[in-house]
Amino acid sequence: MCWLPKCLPKTPLRVKHDFHSRRTLQTSTTWSKQFKILFMGRDEFSCLVLQELHRSDVWEEIHLATNPDEKVDRGSRLSVSPLKVLGHSLGLPVHIIPPKAEFRNWIIPPPFSDVNNGPPPLQHIIITASFGRILPFKMLKSFAPDRRLNIHPSLLPAYRGAAPIQHAIMNDEKETGVCVTNMLKRSEGIDAGPIWGIRRLSMPENIVFSDLRDELAVEGGQLLASVLRDMMIGKAVSKIQPQTNISFAPTISFKDATLDFTTTTAEAIVRTHRAIGHQRPLTVYLPTIKTLQMHLPSVHVSPPPYTPTVPGRACYSKPDKAILLRCADNSVLSILKVKQEGRALLDAREWWSGAKSFGLVVNNEINFDSQDDVDQWLQPEFIG
Repeated sequence: MCWLPKCLPKTPLRVKHDFHSRRTLQTSTTWSKQFKILFMGRDEFSCLVLQELHRSDVWEEIHLATNPDEKVDRGSRLSVSPLKVLGHSLGLPVHIIPPKAEFRNWIIPPPFSDVNNGPPPLQHIIITASFGRILPFKMLKSFAPDRRLNIHPSLLPAYRGAAPIQHAIMNDEKETGVCVTNMLKRSEGIDAGPIWGIRRLSMPENIVFSDLRDELAVEGGQLLASVLRDMMIGKAVSKIQPQTNISFAPTISFKDATLDFTTTTAEAIVRTHRAIGHQRPLTVYLPTIKTLQMHLPSVHVSPPPYTPTVPGRACYSKPDKAILLRCADNSVLSILKVKQEGRALLDAREWWSGAKSFGLVVNNEINFDSQDDVDQWLQPEFIG
C-alpha cells in the first residue's frame, strides 16, 4: 500500500475559505458532465490529494501519470512512487513517465491524446500535485486553457517554487494555505497562474513538515473537488495573482541544513529541523572538517552555568544526557543524538566520550564550525 499518514496533527488547523476576489481573469466554461482527468504526481502529498478527488463526484475517469521506479542509496534500494502504489490499489490506470531528459517528448495517454485538429474537449482536464516537473507547453495545449490545474501548498503569490511548506515553517509563518491555480507555459512564470480557489490555514506552533503537508494535501484535495464542481456548472471564477509580496521557495539544499551558530538562534534551528529534518539533517563541522549531523534538537530554556558562552561552542550535560550548544542571542540548543560522517547514529553521551578520546574536547568544550568557516580555511592563503 501507499504510505499514508496514520493521523493528522493533534492540534487541528483552522481553515478559512477565500475562493474569489473582485479582480477576475475568467469564468470557466460550463460543462455539465463529469471530467476525464489526467492526474500527475508522485509523493505522499499527491496521494492525499488523489484520495479526496477519488471519493468526490466530479470524475468519470482518472488516469495517473507518475515517476518510474529508481534505485537510490547507491543502488541498494528501489524507490517506488507512492502514487503508483495507491493508483493500483484504487484500480486506476497508471502511466509511467520517462526520465527527465526524455520527458519533453512524452506523449500523453489516451483518451487525452486522441484529439485531432479541433479544440481540446472540455471534459478533459490535467491536474498536477507535487509532480516535481514542469510541463512543456505542447503538453499543456492538449487541454483547454481553463482545464490546466495545479495544487500548490502556499498562499500564492508567497512561496512560489518547489518547497513552500518547508520555507513557511522555517520562516515562522503564522498562516499558510493551499491554492488551486491555472498552469501557464514556463515563460509566463512557475506557480504564477490565476487562482481558482484558496484556503487559508492557521499554523500551529511546533508543527512538523509531515503533519503540515498532510493537512494541506487533504484541504487541497477537497478544494480541488469544489472547484471542479463549480466548473461543471460554470460558476468557477479565477483571479489574477497580486504582483506584490511575491516570494520564492527553492528546492532545499545542503546549505539550508548547515548551521551557523553565530547568526542563528536555537529557536530558528529547531524550526529548520521541523521543516527539513526529514530530508536534510542539521549539519555542522568538527575541527577535523568532518560533518556532524544533529538529531532530536530542542531549545534548552534553563541551561546549567557551565554551558559555554561563545556561540558555536558546546559541552555535554549529564543531567540532560545531551550536548548543549550556545547559539545566537544567548540561546542554547540541546542535542540528544548525533551522527558523525562515516559513522552510525549515536546517543550524545556515547559520541561525546569518543570525541574526548580523539582529542576533540578541550577544557570540556568542543567548537563547532560553520560552512563559512570551512570555506575560509580552504582558501589558498590558509592552506599554505
